[in-house]
Amino acid sequence: MRKSWWKILGVLLLVYTFIAGLLIDVPRNPQLQETIRNLFFHVCMWFGMMILFIISFIHAIKYLRTGNYNNDIASRQYAGVGILFGLLGYLTGAIWMSYTWIDENKTLFNSFDSIAREPKLIGAAIALLVYAAYLVLRDSIQDIDKRARISAVYNIFAFAMLFPSIWIIPRLLPSLHPGGSEGNPALNFKDASMNMRLVFYPAIAGWTLIGVWIATLKIRLKILHEQKLMR
Repeated sequence: MRKSWWKILGVLLLVYTFIAGLLIDVPRNPQLQETIRNLFFHVCMWFGMMILFIISFIHAIKYLRTGNYNNDIASRQYAGVGILFGLLGYLTGAIWMSYTWIDENKTLFNSFDSIAREPKLIGAAIALLVYAAYLVLRDSIQDIDKRARISAVYNIFAFAMLFPSIWIIPRLLPSLHPGGSEGNPALNFKDASMNMRLVFYPAIAGWTLIGVWIATLKIRLKILHEQKLMR
C-alpha cells in the first residue's frame, strides 16, 4: 500500500477529472462553448507528455554517465508512453480544432490545405515524428551496448528539438491556435475560470501519474524479459 499510494492517487485524480470536468460550470466563450472542457484532456495530456519526455531525457543522461542498462530501458519506455500521450493529445486537439477554429470570414475552419499550413500542428507532428524515429532507430540496432549509447544520444537530440518545435517556433508564426504569441491560454488567468483551474491542475497530475505507472510496468516487463534471455 505504501508503494502504491501514487497509483491510487493517479486513478482518483482522473476519476475526479472526468466527473468534475463534465459537471462544473465553465465560461461560455462564444467560440468554444462546451468544447472548452476538452482543456482537461487535450492540454493536460500534452503536459503529461512533456513530463514523460523529460523523465526519458534524464534517464538517457544517467545511462551515458553510469552505463546502467536499466536507465536505457527506462528511457525508452518513458519515451514510448510519452509518444502515446502525444498522439492522444494530437487527436483530441484535432477534434477540438474541427469544431472551434474559424477563419476571418467566420466560417468553419476545416480546409485541409489551410490546416496543413498551421504551424502548431506542423511543429507537434515534427516533435512526435522525431521521437518515433528514436524508437525505430533504437529497435533496429542489435548490439545492446551500441544500441543504448546511440539511442541515449539521439534521445538528447530529440528532447532538444521538442521545445523549439512545439513552444518556440510556432509562436513566431501566424496561427489560429489559442494563445498565439501571447503564451499558453491555459496558464493565463484571464482565459480560464477558477473552477476550471480546480480541475486543470489535478488533471495534469493525474495524466502524468498514470503515464508514469504505465511506463514503470513496461520497464518491469522489459527487465524481466531481458533477464529471461540471459539465463
